[in-house]
Amino acid sequence: MKTIRVVAAVTKAINEKGETIIFATQRGYGEFKGGWEFPGGKIETGETPEEALKREIMEELETEIKVGELIDTIEYDYPEFHLSMECFWAEIISGDLVLKEHESAKWLTKDKIDSVEWLPADVTLIEKVRRLM
Repeated sequence: MKTIRVVAAVTKAINEKGETIIFATQRGYGEFKGGWEFPGGKIETGETPEEALKREIMEELETEIKVGELIDTIEYDYPEFHLSMECFWAEIISGDLVLKEHESAKWLTKDKIDSVEWLPADVTLIEKVRRLM
């Protein structure tokens, strides 16, 4: 089975109530269109995961991020491929999170993290993110 290596940004901020919130996006294309995920993408040859994540967020959301600590590496078998997804905390440095490839996006509190339909690989990360928020 083919392995696809990707990175994902779990972007954190603080809302007006002082609560930690995370940024989730809804896929606007492909086989998993409509599912919710942490934004990111494929690691290209010669890139570190951190470089790939910065590039992908700039391409998809016109936003510059600071990549933080690795949260986890998710290994997930979809029917057609194996996904290896390195998930990092991220903070916005500059930009307005312009949705270029996504249908929608939301900032979610710990209590609302289950209010969207996460893609299967992302589901495996949710409980850990909730504990660390």
